[in-house]
Amino acid sequence: MLPAVDTDAQWDDVVPVEEVMRPGVEDLCARLGLRGLPLRRFPVGSQPVYAVGTRQVLKLFPGVCAEDGVAEARVLSYLEGRLPVPTPCVYDAGTYENNWRYVLMSRLRGEDLALAWSRVPESERDRIATEAGETLAALHALDPEPLGDVLGPGDWGAFVAAQRSTAVERQRGHGLWDEWLDQIPGFLNSVPLPADPPRVLLHTEFMREHLLVTPHDDWRLTGLVDFEPAMTGHAAYDFVAVGLYVSRGDPRLFSRVAAAYGHTFGPRELLAYALLHVHGNFPRYLRELPAPPRPTLDSLAETWFGTG
Repeated sequence: MLPAVDTDAQWDDVVPVEEVMRPGVEDLCARLGLRGLPLRRFPVGSQPVYAVGTRQVLKLFPGVCAEDGVAEARVLSYLEGRLPVPTPCVYDAGTYENNWRYVLMSRLRGEDLALAWSRVPESERDRIATEAGETLAALHALDPEPLGDVLGPGDWGAFVAAQRSTAVERQRGHGLWDEWLDQIPGFLNSVPLPADPPRVLLHTEFMREHLLVTPHDDWRLTGLVDFEPAMTGHAAYDFVAVGLYVSRGDPRLFSRVAAAYGHTFGPRELLAYALLHVHGNFPRYLRELPAPPRPTLDSLAETWFGTG
């Protein structure tokens, strides 16, 4: 009952439109033995995700990105019980009509840290930063080899080279202005990045929006979600999201995450990976994050990824 979504144009016609999605989701829930449970679509997220009752979450992947559903199910199954904070348990995963895939998982307790952040006392923010660093360290300590058949890239050096070759045009496409675009080639050429680093399991979007917390006096991390964009590669790649979306240019918080993680990556290395990141969007970062004292990429690196 869900229409085929095998192109970006079909995505725009189907995925955002709840009147189109809802009948198919209800049909899928009935097939999974969940008929009659309340369904509520979460308002944010790159994929359509629904709370089913109070204990389950159904995440759907149209054909255009069905492989992400395979990856998320495999990664979540692999991670169960292995991290300091919970990750969703997979109850079921498979195919639906018209090349759609689904993952039915447990619903974790807690609140989106991005939504809760303004209410978190400063001392509790420090503890959350420490717990985030410990969680990321535990993730990176796992052997990624069992997921090698579903997670890429197969050749990290080739991935970095391909991202480097398109870095300027990708940021131009996002609307970055010339005074920044002109600096990108020289900056990337000046930052040595390992062609074949030790591979770790990367979340790639380790950000407040994907961390859950208990909204009480004793604030704690209660979950890490959204592994559909997981990859394997250099650990520094995950610290891009830490600086941009967890500490958000706050050197004290960034230092706490790095200290708990047990290693610090250089600001220039992290800015280089931000430019190479699959989802990097510098105009958005420049709007939302602290402005550098000088309009240079070196200054930007210290502002967003420095430790003070």
